[in-house]
Amino acid sequence: MAALPFVAARERIIAEVLRAAPAPAVELVDLRDAAGRVLAETVRADRDWPPAARSLRDGFAVRAADLPGELRVTGEVRAGQAYDGEVKAGEAVEIMTGATVPYGADAVVMVEHVTRTAGGIRTDRQASPGDFINPRGSEARRGDLLLDKGLRLDFAGIALLAGVGKSAVEVFARPRVAILATGDEIVAVDERPLDHQVRNSNAFSLAAQVERAGGIPAILPVARDTFESTRLLIERGLSAGLLVLSGGVSAGKYDIVETVLADLGATFFFDRVRIQPGQPLVFGRVGEKFFFGLPGNPVSTMVTFETLARAAVDLLGGVKCPPLPFTLARLTTTFRHNPGLTRFLPARLTPGAPEVTPIPWQGSSDIAAVGRANAFLVADEDREQWNAGELIQVLPR
Repeated sequence: MAALPFVAARERIIAEVLRAAPAPAVELVDLRDAAGRVLAETVRADRDWPPAARSLRDGFAVRAADLPGELRVTGEVRAGQAYDGEVKAGEAVEIMTGATVPYGADAVVMVEHVTRTAGGIRTDRQASPGDFINPRGSEARRGDLLLDKGLRLDFAGIALLAGVGKSAVEVFARPRVAILATGDEIVAVDERPLDHQVRNSNAFSLAAQVERAGGIPAILPVARDTFESTRLLIERGLSAGLLVLSGGVSAGKYDIVETVLADLGATFFFDRVRIQPGQPLVFGRVGEKFFFGLPGNPVSTMVTFETLARAAVDLLGGVKCPPLPFTLARLTTTFRHNPGLTRFLPARLTPGAPEVTPIPWQGSSDIAAVGRANAFLVADEDREQWNAGELIQVLPR
């Protein structure tokens, strides 16, 4: 099977999951528990926003045609109050930020721009109709779409839900993701490994990534490098909504994950992607259940999940458009690589500039380098060199 370019592999994942995955279940949650969940209903404005013209400043509601000049103050209106009177020629009403603009007024003059007199105010400022007024319906009209189904709710989404009176909201159920590390060399995190052993960091880093993607991780026992052990645990993992394996997908004598999956009747969509780290990467389906076989080196596991497998978690959780939040930053140093692979390399992003500096690393087992990084520099497969000061793609971590 030919290795796919990075973009083609990601597009294939999205297409296959959209085509064959069952629709996620819907559940009703309290608004206080909705942050980070994926909206399963559309939300529309229940009235005009704002429902009446409101002042954007503390000051005085006036008729623009009366300024500049001296005006008589006839009343006061605060936020949360209704004002029954009318602003007539030569009059002003003191008004607070957020208060409803009285009938007859068509502008607000800021309190900083007036001088108080015995019976009113005086200003040498001109005004235009609409100054410092938020008109009725200027933010949204009744019935306007505010939030669409498939959107992951952040603090702004929560505010909109509260604004339309939604104390509970329909969201998609979080997908269950089984995580299966493979390999005889793996020992538990709390064990002291021998020189030929490694602690099971992949299962826990993947669990953190799954949770960040909105899934519910379930860490399975380590599958040893035997057909029986691997088959038993893969079958167990396929009871979840998605199975993510790490290790056992290269071309070594004991890399048996693909053999076991084939024996279970798997359909394979691809088994290599032209990226570094992480070229040996398997994506397929057994029945209705999708699986990923990620490389076993820790950085490869992290990168391939974040850039490829996460899209499936997003989709299974109801996300309409799985995000891949690349941004651009200026290189602080010249960077070159061998074209042919899309590379995701540890880097330090300085957001304010924004600038990015590649971090020296020792390859796909170097978790320490990733720990010192806060982003991955993204080197396109068809370009060899970027000079200092040039823009390059970055994936913040």
